[in-house]
Amino acid sequence: MAPLILLSGTSSDAHTWNLIYIQLFLEERGYEVHNLGACVPDELLVNTTRARRPELLVLSSVNGHGFRDGLGAIAALRAEPSARHLPVAIGGKLGTDGLRNAGYARRLLDAGFDAVFDNGDLVAFDRFLAARCAVAA
Repeated sequence: MAPLILLSGTSSDAHTWNLIYIQLFLEERGYEVHNLGACVPDELLVNTTRARRPELLVLSSVNGHGFRDGLGAIAALRAEPSARHLPVAIGGKLGTDGLRNAGYARRLLDAGFDAVFDNGDLVAFDRFLAARCAVAA
């Protein structure tokens, strides 16, 4: 059975094309993907991780509020005992200024994310996946 990855947009992000792209990217690598869609409230993230028990949670942001929304999501997840040790990655546009922001990435990691991929670095994301999830042959 393929490892399950929970994929979600952040709470304020209504974009969906990025989620479809990432879902296909993951499925091409042999993962099962449960895509929650756009504008997902933190409570739904927590409840779904509790119910589905994914190997990994991936959050994607296009609207530039990934940093703000990500902090809320990771706080809610790390407060839930069943998600406390769940690997969680966030990627996409973390801020609205259009710049890469190492400060955002560091603060997200310090808050509990396992990986941060500013501006959608798919090569680094692919390496992270290979290190975290072993796809069943």
